[in-house]
Amino acid sequence: MDLRQLAVHPHELYNLLKFKLGGAQHIIPKQDFSSLNPLARKCYYYLEKTSRSFAAVIQALDGDLRHAVCIFYLVLRALDTVEDDMTIPMDEKLPLLHTFHEKLEIEGWSYEKSQEKDKAVLEDFPVISVEFRALSEGYRNVISDITRKMGAGMSEFIQKDVITMDDWNLYCHYVAGLVGIGLSRLFSASELEDEVVGEDTKLANSMGLFLQKTNVIRDYLEDSLEGREFWPEETWKKYTEKLTDFQKAENRVEAVQCLNELITNTLRHIPDVIVYMSRLKNQSIFNFCAIPQVMAAATLAKCYNNPGVFTGVVKIRKGETVGLMMASTSMNNLRTIMKDYAKQIDNKVPRKDPNYIATKQICLLIEELCRPTDTRETIVSIWWSAIIALIFIVLFYIYW
Repeated sequence: MDLRQLAVHPHELYNLLKFKLGGAQHIIPKQDFSSLNPLARKCYYYLEKTSRSFAAVIQALDGDLRHAVCIFYLVLRALDTVEDDMTIPMDEKLPLLHTFHEKLEIEGWSYEKSQEKDKAVLEDFPVISVEFRALSEGYRNVISDITRKMGAGMSEFIQKDVITMDDWNLYCHYVAGLVGIGLSRLFSASELEDEVVGEDTKLANSMGLFLQKTNVIRDYLEDSLEGREFWPEETWKKYTEKLTDFQKAENRVEAVQCLNELITNTLRHIPDVIVYMSRLKNQSIFNFCAIPQVMAAATLAKCYNNPGVFTGVVKIRKGETVGLMMASTSMNNLRTIMKDYAKQIDNKVPRKDPNYIATKQICLLIEELCRPTDTRETIVSIWWSAIIALIFIVLFYIYW
């Protein structure tokens, strides 16, 4: 815990204490796995091992949806492990990605050659596939279909670079938009949400693209140092000849301008996020979806116009993180959070930034879309606006 940060943001100490003293249990209740069979318990072990953050929010989901999403995550984690493993020869990797969905139906299939940190989900894949085959047909169809499409998309981008903005959108669709679509279809299949949630693939895709683009933007330095390039060449070529040159101090102005352009593009998904979230009825699903979305908005606000993206890791403070988790439980709160981060970015837009107008426009749109809908909140907002306007008028007459 950084005491200096808490001194600057004392309210976050309250957030941390509240979270420790029961706030976490309210958002992410602990689950009792004693009633599960040994294979199911093993799946939740792998879920915890491969992603503690996802494990927490998945385990808070209601009913049989929880297990379906757990298996969905583990299947995609196994697929992603194949894609990430650079030790697998290409003539072996490509067919494996294309046919990975078929392995779900093959009893006992596993893959023992991976050197990746999450290789256990491939080596012990029979545990996951048995639990997959025990799911209801509706869940199985969704998971198999998304795995098939994602494997095909991954194999496509292994063989080509992200050149155009269309490429960037398509790449993010394959690795995250499809996850959003799959989850939405699972929500509807559970009957905890209306059919429209699973049917509106445009909105579900935007949910995934917003998260993935944010991650790609934030992870510039890590990816660059490891020889990976996910920023679209069509954009960065406006500012430099080589993407790696953004690491150099003499290119920092151009690097930040490119960063700001990509963040502006990513912000355009927030209106879809607002509409999607407004359709959700189940509280556990709402929390599951809202938490990563507000974290992404906070990350974009932290990264915007920030040269630190090119020199290190930009992180959200822990106190801010837990505050967002506890606050992201209603539509009004979600709107307020999104509006506040859009305002933060709006206030940081440099006059000389090439995308000054575009950034200002999308920030203003988000702020308008996220105005409070509750009558009392609206009245309070109007009163504050009136008071501020009155103060400015008084100051004008005093000092003009």
